[in-house]
Amino acid sequence: MYAPRDNDPGDILEISVEKIELSLAAEYGLAKRAIALLLLQEDREIIALVKAKEPAAFNRIKEIVDSTKSHYPDPLSYIITVRRQEEASRITDEAVEHLIRERPPFREYLSRIMIDPLTGIPILILILYYGIYKFVGEFGAGTVVNFIETDIFENYINPWVTLLVGRFVPWQVLRDLFVGQYGVITLGIRYAVALILPIVTTFFIAFAVIEDTGYLPRLALLIDRLFKKIGLTGRAVIPMVLGLGCDTMATMVTRTLPTKRERIIATVLLALAVPCSAQLGVIFALLKDNRLGLLVWLGVLILVFLLIGFLSARILPGDSPSFYMEIPPLRLPKLSNVFIKTYTRVKWYFNEIFPMFILASIFIWIGQLTGLFNLLTRALEYPIRWIGLPDQAAVAFLFGFFRRDYGAGGLYDIKKAGLLDGNQLVVACVTLTLFLPCIAQFLMNVKERGMKTGVAISVFILFFSFFVGFLVNGVLYVTGARL
Repeated sequence: MYAPRDNDPGDILEISVEKIELSLAAEYGLAKRAIALLLLQEDREIIALVKAKEPAAFNRIKEIVDSTKSHYPDPLSYIITVRRQEEASRITDEAVEHLIRERPPFREYLSRIMIDPLTGIPILILILYYGIYKFVGEFGAGTVVNFIETDIFENYINPWVTLLVGRFVPWQVLRDLFVGQYGVITLGIRYAVALILPIVTTFFIAFAVIEDTGYLPRLALLIDRLFKKIGLTGRAVIPMVLGLGCDTMATMVTRTLPTKRERIIATVLLALAVPCSAQLGVIFALLKDNRLGLLVWLGVLILVFLLIGFLSARILPGDSPSFYMEIPPLRLPKLSNVFIKTYTRVKWYFNEIFPMFILASIFIWIGQLTGLFNLLTRALEYPIRWIGLPDQAAVAFLFGFFRRDYGAGGLYDIKKAGLLDGNQLVVACVTLTLFLPCIAQFLMNVKERGMKTGVAISVFILFFSFFVGFLVNGVLYVTGARL
């Protein structure tokens, strides 16, 4: 795997590998050296396998791993990867002859300008503007959503289903379940299919194109220096960008970050300041005629993201993270790859997220029958008034606890009813974006970070979101701004 170094701490690593090899007696179908290296990198599956096959030797192996870790300031996975890279480079230097070119190929030149901050940041802005704002925000959340929601649901599906349910369901309480104000069909399915599906589909298309070109690793290098200020490395760009698709899935991907400190910081930032594609698209649709308001919303989110990341990096113990990543060559996106990736992710959306909208409608219906829904709504009206919003916005925030995009859809309906002016709309979008993670993300936070940390993150976000909303509303009021 790599060559040991004489008179170097790397010898400790090599000695530990040999000790673990001698401790392994069972057959694993892999070389014992490979098993030893995976154990030193604390691979969960290999640890479970060795513990099951050789319980008597496992404690001894664990002592060797812990002892080896104590000799290095960086994770062993990082040390081993660097040693492998050095050995691969040594073999390459001996076996490959490089021809000197006067000018690098265009692909290499383009790769370099994507990494250079002077040219890479404008390229990033162009990608975000045309890929996210124009394609997802204006086309997906505007043109496609308006067609499906207005021309199909409001004109045909909702009236037809309401008539059908009214004819065959004699009990009003059951009618409300299907076609009431918060009915499974008229609200849950309408939000899922008419509002959210076009947005996540266009986002997944844009993300698949960006991913297939090889741009993401270059983006990681571009923002690595900035991310180090907030306790992360460029590697964290992967879960952050995935969070723009689904924060629940992105929280699971934080497993790829090497240290517990980085995983906690990334989880906090995903839960607080990274809107999912559906929520992002609906907010784009809400603010599409208010570009100044959109800039205020975006500016507040970026400021919160950097501030909370910076403070988290100072509060949480741990050393500054290290960063390494393989850079694949740039290429034109392949249509079949884009289609397969988009199809797989949209299918995942239907299997995992679509049922949540149905369940949310059922829970709201039960909450209305028991009076719990009205009680929670009235409780939310106090902080809602505190940030200058009408009482009706409390319903959208309660929706946001079931699904963030569900809450954004609630704001969409309130705006259509003419209950929010420009300033209120911006305050509502800021606060709801920072509001509690949805149930699915909350459960993922608890699963990945533990009950204590998961609950603490949510409690902090609940109070912090309304505090920021209060500040934004106050600044707009004091300055006399009209968005």
